[in-house]
Amino acid sequence: MGKVAGLAGQLLVATPALADPTFARTVILLLDHDQDGALGVVINRPTPVEVAEVLPSWHPLTVAPGVLFQGGPVALDSALGLAAVRPEHDDEPLGLRRMTDGLGLVDLDTAPSDLAGEVHALRIFAGYAGWAAGQLESELDDGAWYAVSARGEDPFSAQPDLLWRAVLRRQGGDLAIVSTYPDDPTMN
Repeated sequence: MGKVAGLAGQLLVATPALADPTFARTVILLLDHDQDGALGVVINRPTPVEVAEVLPSWHPLTVAPGVLFQGGPVALDSALGLAAVRPEHDDEPLGLRRMTDGLGLVDLDTAPSDLAGEVHALRIFAGYAGWAAGQLESELDDGAWYAVSARGEDPFSAQPDLLWRAVLRRQGGDLAIVSTYPDDPTMN
C-alpha cells in the first residue's frame, strides 16, 4: 500500500471503476485525513429536502439550490455545516472552526446571526463519508479515487450535478478524457 497523507482540503473524485452506487460519480471534499483515517462530505449529491424545512434559521445563509446535501452514508441523521469564510476575517469566531483555503465547519447550535458576517456561503450536509486508518489509502491504491486539488467554489457549486465532469475536465490530460466517460457504458 502506497503512503498517502495530508489530503485534507483536497477532492476525491470517484473513478469510473468505482461501481458502488453510494459513491459512483461522487466528488468528496476531504475535511480531515491523518494516520487515524479520513472524513469528508460528498459535495455533488443534493437532496430534494429544503434547508428551510429542517434548519429554517440557517436557510438565509445557504447558497443555491438551498437544499440539504447527502454528505455520505455515515450518520445521516446528523447535520454538518460547511462555510466559505470571508477572507478579511482572520480571527476564529465562536461557532466556526477554520479548516483550509477559506473553509470552516459551522457549529449548527450557534445562532446564525452570530456568524452571518463571517461567512459568505453555507452548505448543509446530512451525514458524511468516513474511512478507517489505511482504508482510504488502500482505495486510492486500488484506483477507486482520483485525489485532486479543490477550488474554493467547489463545495458551493450552483450546479452540483455537473461537478464530477467539471472537476475532471479542468485537470487536463487523461483525467479530462475520463470526464467524457458515459454514464452507462453499455449504451455507448
